[in-house]
Amino acid sequence: MANLLTTARPQPGASVVPASQPPIPRERVREETPPTSERTQAASRTLVVGREIVLSGEISACDRLVVEGTVKANIRECREIAIAEGGLFTGSASVETAEVSGRFEGELSVSGRLMIRASGKVSASVRYREIEIERGGEISGNFSSFTESAGAS
Repeated sequence: MANLLTTARPQPGASVVPASQPPIPRERVREETPPTSERTQAASRTLVVGREIVLSGEISACDRLVVEGTVKANIRECREIAIAEGGLFTGSASVETAEVSGRFEGELSVSGRLMIRASGKVSASVRYREIEIERGGEISGNFSSFTESAGAS
Protein backbone atom coordinates (compact mmCIF):
# COMPACT_ATOMS: atom_id res chain seq x y z
CA MET A 1 0.00 0.00 0.00
CA ALA A 2 2.86 2.37 0.77
CA ASN A 3 4.18 1.97 -2.76
CA LEU A 4 0.85 2.99 -4.27
CA LEU A 5 0.69 6.21 -2.26
CA THR A 6 4.21 7.21 -3.05
CA THR A 7 3.77 6.62 -6.76
CA ALA A 8 0.51 8.63 -6.84
CA ARG A 9 2.18 11.70 -5.33
CA PRO A 10 4.19 13.96 -7.63
CA GLN A 11 7.87 14.13 -6.92
CA PRO A 12 9.21 17.52 -5.70
CA GLY A 13 10.05 19.75 -8.67
CA ALA A 14 8.07 17.62 -11.14
CA SER A 15 5.43 19.32 -13.26
CA VAL A 16 1.86 18.15 -12.86
CA VAL A 17 -0.12 17.72 -16.06
CA PRO A 18 -3.88 17.45 -15.57
CA ALA A 19 -5.57 14.50 -17.16
CA SER A 20 -7.38 15.39 -20.35
CA GLN A 21 -11.16 15.53 -20.18
CA PRO A 22 -13.18 13.22 -22.36
CA PRO A 23 -14.86 15.01 -25.28
CA ILE A 24 -18.38 16.33 -24.67
CA PRO A 25 -20.97 14.54 -26.79
CA ARG A 26 -22.23 16.75 -29.64
CA GLU A 27 -25.83 16.65 -28.37
CA ARG A 28 -24.73 18.19 -25.03
CA VAL A 29 -22.79 21.10 -26.56
CA ARG A 30 -24.67 24.39 -26.15
CA GLU A 31 -24.74 26.59 -29.17
CA GLU A 32 -23.12 29.93 -28.28
CA THR A 33 -24.82 31.78 -31.12
CA PRO A 34 -28.46 32.60 -30.34
CA PRO A 35 -31.13 31.32 -32.72
CA THR A 36 -31.88 33.43 -35.79
CA SER A 37 -34.97 35.14 -34.33
CA GLU A 38 -33.03 36.21 -31.21
CA ARG A 39 -30.12 37.48 -33.32
CA THR A 40 -32.54 39.51 -35.44
CA GLN A 41 -34.20 40.95 -32.35
CA ALA A 42 -30.84 41.82 -30.78
CA ALA A 43 -29.68 43.49 -33.99
CA SER A 44 -32.79 45.66 -34.29
CA ARG A 45 -32.30 49.38 -34.54
CA THR A 46 -33.16 50.59 -31.03
CA LEU A 47 -32.43 54.08 -29.72
CA VAL A 48 -32.53 54.52 -25.95
CA VAL A 49 -32.48 58.05 -24.56
CA GLY A 50 -31.49 57.53 -20.94
CA ARG A 51 -32.57 59.40 -17.83
CA GLU A 52 -31.33 63.00 -17.59
CA ILE A 53 -30.43 62.98 -21.31
CA VAL A 54 -31.98 65.61 -23.61
CA LEU A 55 -32.13 64.88 -27.34
CA SER A 56 -33.40 67.35 -29.95
CA GLY A 57 -33.76 66.89 -33.69
CA GLU A 58 -35.24 64.43 -36.17
CA ILE A 59 -35.24 60.66 -35.73
CA SER A 60 -35.85 58.38 -38.70
CA ALA A 61 -35.66 54.73 -39.62
CA CYS A 62 -35.43 53.21 -36.16
CA ASP A 63 -37.28 50.10 -35.08
CA ARG A 64 -37.77 51.18 -31.47
CA LEU A 65 -37.30 54.42 -29.57
CA VAL A 66 -37.18 54.21 -25.78
CA VAL A 67 -37.51 57.54 -23.99
CA GLU A 68 -36.34 57.63 -20.38
CA GLY A 69 -35.10 61.24 -20.51
CA THR A 70 -36.35 64.10 -22.72
CA VAL A 71 -36.77 63.99 -26.49
CA LYS A 72 -37.79 67.05 -28.51
CA ALA A 73 -38.02 65.67 -32.01
CA ASN A 74 -39.99 64.59 -35.03
CA ILE A 75 -40.07 60.85 -35.65
CA ARG A 76 -40.79 59.24 -38.98
CA GLU A 77 -40.35 55.74 -40.35
CA CYS A 78 -40.09 54.26 -36.86
CA ARG A 79 -42.08 51.25 -35.78
CA GLU A 80 -42.38 51.68 -32.03
CA ILE A 81 -42.04 54.31 -29.32
CA ALA A 82 -41.97 53.54 -25.60
CA ILE A 83 -41.96 56.42 -23.15
CA ALA A 84 -40.89 55.26 -19.71
CA GLU A 85 -42.22 56.69 -16.46
CA GLY A 86 -40.40 60.00 -15.99
CA GLY A 87 -39.70 60.29 -19.73
CA LEU A 88 -40.96 63.19 -21.88
CA PHE A 89 -41.46 63.29 -25.64
CA THR A 90 -42.35 66.61 -27.28
CA GLY A 91 -42.92 66.81 -31.03
CA SER A 92 -44.53 64.61 -33.65
CA ALA A 93 -44.37 60.87 -34.10
CA SER A 94 -45.76 58.51 -36.69
CA VAL A 95 -45.35 54.92 -35.48
CA GLU A 96 -46.98 51.48 -35.59
CA THR A 97 -47.23 51.07 -31.80
CA ALA A 98 -46.82 53.39 -28.84
CA GLU A 99 -46.67 52.75 -25.12
CA VAL A 100 -46.75 55.79 -22.85
CA SER A 101 -45.86 55.53 -19.17
CA GLY A 102 -44.39 59.05 -19.08
CA ARG A 103 -45.57 62.12 -21.03
CA PHE A 104 -46.21 62.75 -24.71
CA GLU A 105 -46.94 66.27 -26.03
CA GLY A 106 -47.52 67.18 -29.68
CA GLU A 107 -48.84 65.10 -32.59
CA LEU A 108 -49.08 61.32 -32.45
CA SER A 109 -50.15 58.98 -35.25
CA VAL A 110 -50.31 55.29 -34.32
CA SER A 111 -51.23 52.92 -37.13
CA GLY A 112 -51.60 50.05 -34.67
CA ARG A 113 -52.06 50.08 -30.90
CA LEU A 114 -51.67 53.02 -28.53
CA MET A 115 -51.25 51.97 -24.90
CA ILE A 116 -51.42 54.62 -22.17
CA ARG A 117 -50.25 53.21 -18.85
CA ALA A 118 -51.56 54.34 -15.43
CA SER A 119 -48.70 56.84 -15.05
CA GLY A 120 -48.96 58.04 -18.68
CA LYS A 121 -50.14 61.46 -19.81
CA VAL A 122 -50.83 62.30 -23.46
CA SER A 123 -51.56 65.91 -24.49
CA ALA A 124 -51.69 65.75 -28.24
CA SER A 125 -53.48 65.56 -31.52
CA VAL A 126 -53.81 61.78 -31.75
CA ARG A 127 -54.75 59.34 -34.54
CA TYR A 128 -54.86 55.65 -33.67
CA ARG A 129 -56.24 52.33 -34.83
CA GLU A 130 -56.58 50.80 -31.33
CA ILE A 131 -56.31 52.48 -27.95
CA GLU A 132 -56.07 51.18 -24.40
CA ILE A 133 -55.91 53.40 -21.34
CA GLU A 134 -55.14 51.97 -17.92
CA ARG A 135 -56.95 53.37 -14.89
CA GLY A 136 -55.08 56.56 -13.95
CA GLY A 137 -53.79 57.25 -17.46
CA GLU A 138 -54.60 60.72 -18.80
CA ILE A 139 -55.32 61.88 -22.32
CA SER A 140 -56.30 65.31 -23.65
CA GLY A 141 -56.41 66.96 -27.05
CA ASN A 142 -57.95 66.00 -30.39
CA PHE A 143 -58.51 62.32 -31.14
CA SER A 144 -59.51 60.37 -34.21
CA SER A 145 -59.50 56.73 -35.15
CA PHE A 146 -58.15 55.31 -38.40
CA THR A 147 -60.89 53.65 -40.40
CA GLU A 148 -60.30 50.49 -42.41
CA SER A 149 -61.22 52.26 -45.67
CA ALA A 150 -58.90 55.22 -45.06
CA GLY A 151 -55.88 53.09 -44.06
CA ALA A 152 -52.89 54.18 -42.00
CA SER A 153 -50.64 56.98 -43.08
